[in-house]
Amino acid sequence: MAISHGTSLVLGCHQTVQEAIQLFSEHGMAAVDVVDEHGRSVGRCTWRMLLRAIAKEMDRMALIGDVLAAFSMDGKTEPKEDSMETSDGEGDSGAAAELERLRRELEETHRLAETMKTVLDAAYEGVVVVDGNGMVREINRAYCQFLGIRREDAIGKHVTEVIENTRLHICVQSGIPERGYIQKIYGQPMVVHRIPIWRDGKVIGAVGMLIFQGVSEVYAIFQRLQELSREASRKEKNEAEASKQEVVASAAVGVERIIGRHPTIAAVKQMIRRAARVPSTVLITGESGTGKEVVARAIHEAGAHADGPFVSVNCAAIPEALLEAELFGYEDGAFTGAKKGGKPGKFQLAHGGTLFLDEIGDMPLAMQAKILRVLEEKKVEKVGGLSETEVDVRIIAATNKPLEEMVRDGTFREDLFYRLNIIRIHLPPLRERKTDIPALLAHHMERLCRQFGVVSKSFAKEAMEVLINYSWPGNIRELVNVVEWLISMVEGENIEREHLPAYLSTIHPSVTPMPDGGANIADRWKEIVYQSERERIAAALVAANGNKAEAARRLGIHRSTLYEKLKKYGF
Repeated sequence: MAISHGTSLVLGCHQTVQEAIQLFSEHGMAAVDVVDEHGRSVGRCTWRMLLRAIAKEMDRMALIGDVLAAFSMDGKTEPKEDSMETSDGEGDSGAAAELERLRRELEETHRLAETMKTVLDAAYEGVVVVDGNGMVREINRAYCQFLGIRREDAIGKHVTEVIENTRLHICVQSGIPERGYIQKIYGQPMVVHRIPIWRDGKVIGAVGMLIFQGVSEVYAIFQRLQELSREASRKEKNEAEASKQEVVASAAVGVERIIGRHPTIAAVKQMIRRAARVPSTVLITGESGTGKEVVARAIHEAGAHADGPFVSVNCAAIPEALLEAELFGYEDGAFTGAKKGGKPGKFQLAHGGTLFLDEIGDMPLAMQAKILRVLEEKKVEKVGGLSETEVDVRIIAATNKPLEEMVRDGTFREDLFYRLNIIRIHLPPLRERKTDIPALLAHHMERLCRQFGVVSKSFAKEAMEVLINYSWPGNIRELVNVVEWLISMVEGENIEREHLPAYLSTIHPSVTPMPDGGANIADRWKEIVYQSERERIAAALVAANGNKAEAARRLGIHRSTLYEKLKKYGF
């Protein structure tokens, strides 16, 4: 490795940083002379110089001559200090130990990189990685073979120059994952995934995966699955029923209902899976609009009661005088105005399934005692009834109020709290998981556009930045309202920053949760949205001379949607 120069060792200008590290480590050196191809001394390489070269992320295959030139121009070779360190045995030992550690780290990094490259090249799926500017940083053998190019011809180029009809650079800008999309390459439809890479709250790149080389391959796989299904059971009904079953099976159920990949949401999904395995009572806490009922449904659908009904009751929305009759039911003639023949309560309706008690913190103390009795005895007695009925119901409760403080204040029963608080799931506010905002926007945009019968819209990078930086006091409920407003009000397919409601950029709500869950801000938001939407509809009708079909076209919404909004605003 080293060049003998008399009785001492020297480095050649053409040797690499890696070779210098190995020389210093093997011989316990802190400095060594560097010679050119004619054996003339051109400088002195020190262990400090190597450390600084590595710190500046110079390639380990860089030439020592280049390292000398770089640091000589900076005037940082420090020959005197290094000469003294050469005679200092302790300094030599420390330098050698540090260089040995660096050498091991470099070798481990090199092995890891080689392993990852081997895995990528062994994969059947095509994989490409781009940086924050959309430049190709890695592409595996399968993708190169499919595209008919060499890896060297792709690395360093913009992805649009390498892959036809790609949207990977758009994925980097928006931060929205695109899974299972169809992309035409060489005139053939392909199934692809596009997944953004997040780091420290920012998108630094994206991974593109060519899952199936052509939609025909998907159909072939689907056909094989159908054949296996027919062999397993020969009792299939007609094709219409089979198609209906496929649609139902593909609907999001269980934890698939929960959108997001943030670590806190990953923990929530894990808690849902665990809670679904046992029949214990679950208490879901979190600010208003964080999706507590969605989590409750996910637990129900993933648990043993999935085949039973899911019955939801908002304890804050029912007057105290009627809450008991609503929960437990009543007999014929139990009170004035009672329905003839009586009525079953929510507990009976949820028999064999799940009863979701939303806003449990608003339940009156007297009713709390009766709920506790039902939880302990598994029996209910109708209002005006003389006998009890056994019920098999799983209870999931939710609240946005601090129940521990209410227990201390005497406004919530301590024994009921401990009976409910067996499995606790806390939902974080949206402002604490901002990396999930692009995925949530994309999901609800696609869902609502399909529901309203309009063409799906996409977000410009500047618009997405505003939406990510907003603190969302109304959480996911507010986000869905914003998406619905944008679908109704934006005419084109691209949502720019100027299309967003002004308050998203100008109002910066406090990050401290409000006692009422941000209801005041939510009310202001509704007023702003309703007023703006009404004005846009009125302007479109005037521009279309009262022609509703033309007005709907100008607004970019379906005619039936316009009729609903005209009725809503009293036009």
